[in-house]
Amino acid sequence: MNILEITDDNFEKEVSQAIKPVLIDFWASWCGPCKMMSPIVDEIASEIGEKAIIGKVNVDEQENLASKFHIMSIPTLVIIKNGQVVKSFVGVQDKKTILNELN
Repeated sequence: MNILEITDDNFEKEVSQAIKPVLIDFWASWCGPCKMMSPIVDEIASEIGEKAIIGKVNVDEQENLASKFHIMSIPTLVIIKNGQVVKSFVGVQDKKTILNELN
């Protein structure tokens, strides 16, 4: 399982220039629903393997990225393909819904 910590410093390289689809989980340590979402994101990372990039953004540490994506509530999951946001989910989601959008 390979989950990247996405920051301002690596966003351009890991997300904007990514050839594969990217799933970003915007979260915070104090967020109860984020804690429920985290194992689902981990399962997706395990199942999808090298077919996509899975990343997490701590909104408390990466306020610029949270602002750039207009994150108003967390958890928010964003799917990016070819540098463009194609889907975003707010709140806890089931694994099947996310996988369907990633594939």
